Amino acid sequence: MTDRDRFEAVYDAYYPAISQYAARRTSSPDDTADVISETFLIAWRRVAEVPEGERALLWLYGVARRVLANHKRGDSRRAMLTDRLRDELAAHRPPTSTDLEHVRAAFDALPERDREVLALACWEGLSGDQIAKVVGCTSIAARTRLHRARKRLAAALERRPSSTIVMGEA
Repeated sequence: MTDRDRFEAVYDAYYPAISQYAARRTSSPDDTADVISETFLIAWRRVAEVPEGERALLWLYGVARRVLANHKRGDSRRAMLTDRLRDELAAHRPPTSTDLEHVRAAFDALPERDREVLALACWEGLSGDQIAKVVGCTSIAARTRLHRARKRLAAALERRPSSTIVMGEA
């Protein structure tokens, strides 16, 4: 019997049991599929170590148990990393100012094409040549788009009603 024949016999015999074992211990069908596939991947790689007969099922349960433990540790690490990243992003987010709402409104009113080149230039700090590579045009076209987008943004900001504060005399 070849390694492939041996693996296929173990897989055919014990897939339903391992599938049920994993399904009862995971929270989603995707997680169940991950545990099953990893368990049988390990069995394939170590087919020479898989015991004969019913001891193979016990061996597979042990493998699946360790796979589940690794899966849960990974979930825990991902959750902690997500929380840490969320906290870091919240700490570094610039405060929103009501004085800048008009800028956001003017920016949002621009066509998508203008917003993209302005964002690449201002937020990402890209040069005209770099913007050209990102948007897929020539450098001259990128610089022209950026120039025109800046003019349209400036025009939109000029149309904003004045918010001059008048100070009274005491």
